[in-house]
Amino acid sequence: MSAQDRLTDALYGLGWGTVKKLPEPAAVRLGRTIADLAWKQRGKGVQRLESNYARVVPDASPERLAELSRAGMRSYLRYWMESFRLPAWSKERIRAGFEAKDLHHLTEGMAAGKGVILALPHLANWDLAGAWVTTKLGIPFTTVAERLKPETLYDRFVAYREGLGMEVLPHSGGTAFGTLARRLRDGGLVCLVADRDLSASGVEVDFFGDTARMPAGPALLAQQTGALLLPVTLWYDDSPVMRGRVHPPVEVPGSGTRAEKTSVMTQALADAFATGIADHPQDWHMLQRLWLADLDPERGRP
Repeated sequence: MSAQDRLTDALYGLGWGTVKKLPEPAAVRLGRTIADLAWKQRGKGVQRLESNYARVVPDASPERLAELSRAGMRSYLRYWMESFRLPAWSKERIRAGFEAKDLHHLTEGMAAGKGVILALPHLANWDLAGAWVTTKLGIPFTTVAERLKPETLYDRFVAYREGLGMEVLPHSGGTAFGTLARRLRDGGLVCLVADRDLSASGVEVDFFGDTARMPAGPALLAQQTGALLLPVTLWYDDSPVMRGRVHPPVEVPGSGTRAEKTSVMTQALADAFATGIADHPQDWHMLQRLWLADLDPERGRP
């Protein structure tokens, strides 16, 4: 392991080991302080966040974009402070920490016994939403995690999410899709963060007026297993409670090739994500390049 990898792992270990012991008000203040410092430094992540917001709010002035990026960093650090502290939260705190609109789409889908896929963008705190599903609703689920470097950091994330009641599969390795399909055929729940493609097989979608690439997995799983595909969007307000909405199901088209159906369904997901992001842009934690026009020539090539 390189010195940089050891430092990265040590910093995350410090976060999980120290921040979770802080009183909640102190953790909130610490997160906001770190966010404001990072925002003032205007590193690459902050600049990319602001550039992405410029696509979401195209008529925003430079001053408005600066306000958005500052609020975005505060939201991003709220996510991290909550995530570091989640393992120490009581079940009562988790149950009270999230409220979802139109939850009947999920509960009725699970009752039908054909499996449900929840697809989310990088909005607010998807880990908290997952912990709420396992704790409040009592529904276990399977998800996929990007294999991070160093390997010890990936192991930390897996252990953290498994501690919240999730089954975590590695994104790489080629076996995740088959396992997810089996869980769905057994009537289970699968949750996938699906607004950024991590493979070479993503689907091109129109997203805020330009072309981006999003994962094909949710649409393919729904076609192959008959599971219900539900977009979910999340946001913060000024309270300690995170909010969310379960959107209506994305239907499998009645005609077309597999690729054509996948394209239509992934575009429907992108449209639902765009609705939630446009309503709460500061809670979209996209500090990476997303649109093809922003990617380098090799990755951006269709």
